[in-house]
This record gives sequence, C-alpha cells and structure tokens, in this order.
Amino acid sequence: MHIKKLIVCLSAVVFAVAAFTQAEDSESSTNPSPVAYIYVAHTPHNSNTNEILGFSVAADGRLTPLTGSPFMEDVTSMAVDGSHLVAASRSTPEVNTYAIQHDGALTFLASTDYSQYNSSSDDCGDAGQIFFDHTGDDLYIQEFNGSSACANTVVASFKLNKSSGDLKYLGTDVTGVFPGENMAASFTGNNLYAYSAVNSDCMYYDIYGYLRTSSGDLKSLNFSHNLPEPRSGVSRYVPNLAATDPANHVAFTEQPAKPPACASGPLQLATYTIDSKGNLTTASTYKNMPDTKIADAYDMKMSPSGKVLALAGQQGLQVFHFNGAEPITKDTGLLTTDPVTQMFWDNCNHLYAISPSTGKLRIYTITPTGFAEAPGSPVAIASPVDLAVQPYPLP
Repeated sequence: MHIKKLIVCLSAVVFAVAAFTQAEDSESSTNPSPVAYIYVAHTPHNSNTNEILGFSVAADGRLTPLTGSPFMEDVTSMAVDGSHLVAASRSTPEVNTYAIQHDGALTFLASTDYSQYNSSSDDCGDAGQIFFDHTGDDLYIQEFNGSSACANTVVASFKLNKSSGDLKYLGTDVTGVFPGENMAASFTGNNLYAYSAVNSDCMYYDIYGYLRTSSGDLKSLNFSHNLPEPRSGVSRYVPNLAATDPANHVAFTEQPAKPPACASGPLQLATYTIDSKGNLTTASTYKNMPDTKIADAYDMKMSPSGKVLALAGQQGLQVFHFNGAEPITKDTGLLTTDPVTQMFWDNCNHLYAISPSTGKLRIYTITPTGFAEAPGSPVAIASPVDLAVQPYPLP
C-alpha cells in the first residue's frame, strides 16, 4: 500500500465514531490529496440526453467537481478499472472507453459495438450492467435480449487494450438468466470465481456460479450449494443479491418462500464459504441470520476490508458486520429512508449511494466501529442513473 494512501485513509477513519452511533459533521481535511474520483451518469432537468458528473473526494468525504465536469457523454451503465472508465451508450449498442486523467478528467479513447457478437440477427442486444474483474483487464457486458430471437440474456467477455481503449472479444459463454436481476456478478478474492443469484417472485430462483478462465473469458460453473434451514411455515429461503469478501466467503439476501410464492417475514442475510472448486456451503439458519429493514433490495456491496456489508433498496440503506463464515450481525438500522438503487465503496471507508427517485447522492464514512455522513451530503443530482467509484491514487 502506498504510504500517501495509508495516511489519507487513516484521516478518513477519524470521522467515524464508536458503536455505529451518529457523529457530528467535521471540518474538511487539510490534506489536498483526493481519496477517490466518482462519476455519476444522470439526466439533467429538461434534457433528453445523459451526462457524467465527476467529483474528487476529500478524506472526510466532501466532494469537489472535477475540471471539465459535466462530461457531455450520453451513457448509462459504467465501470472503472483504475485508469479507464467504460460506459454503455444510451442510444447505440456500443460501449465507450475513456482514459481517467491524473486529475480525474475523462478523455474519450474508443467505442466498441458489443452487439455484433451476439447470436441475434435482429441487433436487439441492450446493455445492462458492465463490470470488470479484479485485475481490470477483462470487461463483462450483460446484454438483455442478446441471444437468438432476442429472447434471452447473455454476458459477453472482452479484453481491454489499455493504450487504445479498444475491446477484444473473448466469447459469450454465459447465457440465460445472468447476472441476476441486472446485477454484476461478484468476484472472489482470488479472481477465479464469481457469483450472482436471481429471485423472480419466488417462482424462478437460483444461485449462479462462474469460472474466469486464464484468458479472461467467463464461463458457467458446475458447482453445488445448500440453502439455509428455514423456520416453521416456510419451505425454503430463496437467494437474490450476492456480495463476496476478499477471502472465500459470499453473502446472499434470503427471502422466506413457499414456492411458487414468497412467504411473509423479513429479508435475512446468509453467509457461505467457497471451497477450492467453487462449491458453496452455509451454516446459516433462520435462527442466526439477521433480519433486515429492507424488504425490496436493489443492491448489496461488501467493503474492501470484508468487515462491513451494506444493503440498499426501496426502504433505504442499512449496514451490517460481516464475519466471514460466522453469522452476519446487526448494526445501524436504516441510515436513510430514501430509496437507494446503487452503491459503491472506495478504499478509504467511504460508501456512495444514489437515489434516483429523490435525486440525491449520499456519502458515508463507515468502519466496523462507527459511521458518519460526510459534510455536504446528500448532494442534489437530477435523476442519477448510474455510479462509478475510482479509488485514488491511480495505478
């Protein structure tokens, strides 16, 4: 770890307080180095096209607009790899690659027509989530209606040329329901496996596993998994959102169910251990899984440390302690009741969350021992669509 990065991150930690109690706003850090750059694709008022708002983030979470922001790029889903931002065009079946400059500004490099590789003759592929593996070398594009007769969902794998920004097609080996309900798959710490899940009204559901090959291509994984022990009156738990820690564990949201319908009861959280072949096992049961205050979950993200798990949805945002193979434990309650659709962490304990329905971006400093909302949060942003967070310093 860079010494500068360590000092900046430590200065961010002091804004959190013990036992997940709310802290007072603090003065802005005097350290001028940013801890991250963040990018928000949004639709301005009275506009038919999107643009990207860019911010640098201070150690206390305070935002400063980047030079050149807003960037007039009509895009939706975004992903970052350390030195590039890749974004799906809103109006064409293309993804654009931008170089992230040292000051966070974006410079256009190239566009790639991802739909040319799918098996549909009607050119009806439409990008959902796009996401990188841990190395940032390989990009995965979720395409709705990307298979024959425009009737299925596929994920295409690409290799990013770091110099030109061009994408080299690797293959489309994952078809069917992927990755869950428009969610990026979550990679294990060793970058070998990835997992997602889907729950369609407790009628169609499953956990999906993927193998990242040596070439970077993503393939479906033949693996086994069990389900948490259900309580009386519930026939099983149905998984949905997934989030991996840096080691060999993955968390899933669990909906009580009596298929083909959902059952009453709160959404709960299970933890699984991943073996060397990618198989999943859990000791989670209805007794040791914490209840959540989120009934309609949209996103779940693990902190880089693997110690804090954030869950967001229609009812707001809640944070939990993640303990590896041991049961997940309760923590904060709802940090906000604004509906939150997407979140990301940086490497300095900041969690960023967007709420399209309220037009807000919220920033929190969260550690296993405390949390605080950043000075200036929430930030008003008209109709935020997608969020990308690039930790600083850049590679």
